[in-house]
Amino acid sequence: MLEDYPVFQSQKGGRHLEPSLVHRIVKNNAEKVGFKVLPPPHWFRHAHASHALDQKAPIHLVQATLGHENVATTGRYLHSKPNESSSTYISL
Repeated sequence: MLEDYPVFQSQKGGRHLEPSLVHRIVKNNAEKVGFKVLPPPHWFRHAHASHALDQKAPIHLVQATLGHENVATTGRYLHSKPNESSSTYISL
């Protein structure tokens, strides 16, 4: 099951990190690099989904990881790129 493989694991046995710990880690590191405002938690979900899909992860896997019931919801994380064309995926 996907919940057995957390994206962010604790150092103790690979369990999920508690939200409060994630917040502290983000806050401490954001301060170190000079961020004035913390990124909202949902930004991490968006970044994860966008980067996974950009790296050709199957959309159904990203859908399951994020817990979306409908693949159309996950499809919102797909971004077109101005210099790409679907024709590059068709061999002639």
